[in-house]
Amino acid sequence: MPKSNIHPTWFTNTPVLCDGKPLSLIGSTKNELQIDMWLGNHPFYTKSQLVIDSEGRVERFMKKYGLNSIDQ
Repeated sequence: MPKSNIHPTWFTNTPVLCDGKPLSLIGSTKNELQIDMWLGNHPFYTKSQLVIDSEGRVERFMKKYGLNSIDQ
């Protein structure tokens, strides 16, 4: 005979919390889930990450030698 009572308790409406704010309800074996990142506060999705836009090789060459276009 298989063992009885070996499976964890399943919670159908487990709240997912980020900084104490409820985000959604999911099914889980835990009563409550705490997360640090989600798409609402992730720098990639909120466009708050620092993007360094550097000059390319051709632009630096043109600037170094005072050229306005490649045709010169």
